[in-house]
Amino acid sequence: MTQQSLEPSTTADDAGEGTRIPAGRSWLDRYFHISKRGSTVAREVRGGITTFMAMAYILLLNPLILSGKDVAGDTLGQKALITATAFAAAFTTLLMGFFGKVPLALAAGLSVSGVLSSQVAPHMTWPQAMGMCVMYGVVIMLLVVTGLREMIMNAIPLALKHAITMGIGLFVALIGLVKAGFVHQGKATPVTLGPTGELAGWPVLLFAATLLVIFMLQARAVPGAILIGIVGGTVVAVLLNALGVIDPKQWASGAPELHGSAVSMPDFSIFGKVEFGGWGSVGAMTVGMIVFTLVLAGFFDAMATIIGVGTEAKLADEQGRMPGLSKALFIDGAGGAIGGVAGASGQTVFVESATGVGEGARTGLSSVVTGLFFAACLFFTPLTAIVPGEVAAAALVVIGAMMMMNARHVDWADRATAIPVFLTVVIMPFTYSITAGVAAGVISYVAIKLAQGKVREIGAFMWGLTAVFLVYFALNPIQSWMGVH
Repeated sequence: MTQQSLEPSTTADDAGEGTRIPAGRSWLDRYFHISKRGSTVAREVRGGITTFMAMAYILLLNPLILSGKDVAGDTLGQKALITATAFAAAFTTLLMGFFGKVPLALAAGLSVSGVLSSQVAPHMTWPQAMGMCVMYGVVIMLLVVTGLREMIMNAIPLALKHAITMGIGLFVALIGLVKAGFVHQGKATPVTLGPTGELAGWPVLLFAATLLVIFMLQARAVPGAILIGIVGGTVVAVLLNALGVIDPKQWASGAPELHGSAVSMPDFSIFGKVEFGGWGSVGAMTVGMIVFTLVLAGFFDAMATIIGVGTEAKLADEQGRMPGLSKALFIDGAGGAIGGVAGASGQTVFVESATGVGEGARTGLSSVVTGLFFAACLFFTPLTAIVPGEVAAAALVVIGAMMMMNARHVDWADRATAIPVFLTVVIMPFTYSITAGVAAGVISYVAIKLAQGKVREIGAFMWGLTAVFLVYFALNPIQSWMGVH
């Protein structure tokens, strides 16, 4: 398939320029460029539903992460957090669909939520922590407006872009394996098969069966293989649970059954509770470090994800660049501020968007579908718990396998390419951090080029990224040296 940019300046994707739009196409087709990108409405809807099903876990996981107490001993409340998570995901994903017009869905970034709960809340109130989200979102939007964010993305060498795609693939696959209980943290080894070196419980076997079914359907080129696998696995899970075959305690995300009413009213009690200032006891240095850390998490995680998903969707140009992404990048940056105002933490593009791309999604219509499902969850939150995490995890492993296929584009005989690619690919899953993988790849790339005497091939932005990432890795020693805790 011929690669094309997300917003080519010489095609009908730009109103009033380039090729005339053929007559007879629906307004939906014209607005989202569905035919132009080789897709159909059915594929976009299927992709949007698949992406939502792969991301639905965030409605339960994000409230869990943000359930702790802040410095004042206050909590946010589970129902309010679920509402905030669903609202922010719906709002930002709909913005991405209608205005960004790309198949990228957004929700609360787990890396950002982790920083808020572990590093921010112990020193600030929750409203102040959400203020930090708004601040980092504004910083990223300024980078987009000035053109720096896209310039930084385009400055990354093509080999590293392929490495980022593969690294995200392994990262996604590992997340799926861990969520399913197939991989556990071992006692004698860092990781192990199951909790004790063997698989334990029916849910993990259902995960394995769902995974194999999806792979078999894909091998047969069956349309909607991922969605069929998830729906089928959920139906089997519901039946096994209803028949009492599986102990409800074995399900990691709760038994696949409806608890109480399927309808509930949203709770917006924490919406808009954002504070700026009042950080006297914390200090300006700590505030600066917090914002810097959040910018790193929001900026580079999203950048790597956009590159990975965009490449998988065949929306990059021949150089591996994705020109015309300013709208999508701006919306992603705005997600930080929107999530902070909503009380859900910063929103960012999710790697699970690749599941929809795997089903053929190529336009913003799929994001609109995903956003509408998140909006529906404001009133049907109990239904989101029916899909077992073990079943949804199978889709992540499938997408990981698909993204690893980019390995064929890497020149493994060239050490200057192979080593940075290797470090990027392995460090992402091993550290559970996309940012760490990108950082390792950038630093090693510059170091090797410097050792080879090819300084001119590095470029100013790569030097700048290297400096930033060196600070990222040395952040803790720098804080200790400066007396910041």
